Amino acid sequence: MATVYLVDALPYVFRAYFSIPGSMLDRSGNPANAVYGFAGFLFRLLEKDRPTHLAVAFDESLTTSFRNEFYPAYKAQRELPPKELEAQLRNCQRVSRALGLATFVDKRYEADDILATLARRLVDAGHQVVVVTADKDLCQLVSARVTVYDLAKEVRLGPPQVFEKLGVRPEQVPDFLGLAGDAVDNIPGIKGIGPKTATALLAVFPNLEAMYERLAEVPGLPIRGAKALAAKLEAGREAAYLSRRLATVAYDAPVSASLDELRHGGPDVRTAEALFEELGFDGMRQRVSRRA
Repeated sequence: MATVYLVDALPYVFRAYFSIPGSMLDRSGNPANAVYGFAGFLFRLLEKDRPTHLAVAFDESLTTSFRNEFYPAYKAQRELPPKELEAQLRNCQRVSRALGLATFVDKRYEADDILATLARRLVDAGHQVVVVTADKDLCQLVSARVTVYDLAKEVRLGPPQVFEKLGVRPEQVPDFLGLAGDAVDNIPGIKGIGPKTATALLAVFPNLEAMYERLAEVPGLPIRGAKALAAKLEAGREAAYLSRRLATVAYDAPVSASLDELRHGGPDVRTAEALFEELGFDGMRQRVSRRA
């Protein structure tokens, strides 16, 4: 049995982009703050946790997810990454591969879907999985064999911690988003239902199906505004199921990797040294050289 780390790249790329001054340039005079911060994050993960098996997943596009095919408004309110970040995203993938990490990206499936697909296959094969992310939506993957780990905050979430953080069990996260929505991803949810009400409902009903089957019980619940709540839920039934579908990770992303392919055997020293030389990251080039 192995413990496999699955990294959700973009939260850490964006965190680096917004926290490190944009005045940081590579040797060609192009912005390099995001790639520098992301490379530092990967070094920290490799050196701190020393994972033996590792994969990194990137998002290819904000507008070509299969979710846009049945709900065009999905993430439509988000601005596309600025050009100075878009070029750095390509270099972030180059860094990931140069450090010897299995790296995945797909135009129709998001990083969440890639990680979910890999996690399910690994768990089915008897392995443990650590999902490295700052995205609460991936808490739906948490189980006895899967934990979520935010390296930046050094927080690890198993099932009890997910419940403590979100107020719902991991398997209820899509139902929660189906009710409350998610403005960040333009997931509508039900009009007039916020996180507190969604949490209160899911403390009584295990999922949307049970809630709608027992809708007549809602007015009698000890929830603020319960008498008017049933009408809101009935009016928002279609939106709730659509929103849950949008929020649920896919487990059929077109990715495959054996345990051997996910094994981290160290960086491709020659490629990594050349890349860090190109980027002007002398300290990182030296760290790679010391590992040779």
